[in-house]
Amino acid sequence: MSIHPTALVSPRAQLGANVTIGAYTIVEDNVVIGDNSTIGSHCELGHPSRLADGSPLQLGSGALVRSHSIFYEGSSFGDNLVTGHRVTVREGTRAGKNLQIGTLSDFQGHCEIGDYVRTHSNVHIGQHSKVGNFVWIFPYVVLTNDPHPPSDVMLGCEIGDYAIVATMSVVLPGVKVGQHALVAAHSNVARDVDAFTVVGGSPAKFLCPTEKIRLKDGTERPAYPWPSHFQRGYPPEIQQQLRDMFGA
Repeated sequence: MSIHPTALVSPRAQLGANVTIGAYTIVEDNVVIGDNSTIGSHCELGHPSRLADGSPLQLGSGALVRSHSIFYEGSSFGDNLVTGHRVTVREGTRAGKNLQIGTLSDFQGHCEIGDYVRTHSNVHIGQHSKVGNFVWIFPYVVLTNDPHPPSDVMLGCEIGDYAIVATMSVVLPGVKVGQHALVAAHSNVARDVDAFTVVGGSPAKFLCPTEKIRLKDGTERPAYPWPSHFQRGYPPEIQQQLRDMFGA
């Protein structure tokens, strides 16, 4: 274990083997950090919150939390969490394994995130969002939840497995994006999106089935489902699983 001398780590926090804590980082009482995790400088883990109902912040093994990130107590993450810098995650977030959270992203808590989800920088996940497995959410995407702001009504978005939400899109409260769907860049999604379809525009409209999109690599192969040709960055066993499932 390696704890920087300027870090403040509560003796009540539970740290696994080979955990590294960076300079000026604060680890509060109600925190569990798995083995082989690295926490960068100027982070705060387990920020107290009455909305957490006493639940701890739990990070699985192999986490990499980069500098200036803050995680409230009352959330849990599977193994191999990776963040960029200056990430904020509120209480009540339940995330699976191998989640990647981009720099300056903001998870407002009380949400569900599946396995192998990738969110790029400046992504906002509103409360009560449900994000499936192998989802890609690109920069400046916003998942909203208030149908008539400001109010106490919250209708979370749902993003299906393998779906892609492209840059600077907004998904409005209660909207469901189906499995393997593609939301084009700069879209305002006010209605449910069928599986295996492409929508785009403001308001977003049906454009075509995903099978009509071709790779711009000279091969003219179908671009979707994307796991048929893209597995970079996933563990070897998951790469093989994707190849077996999608015929790569």
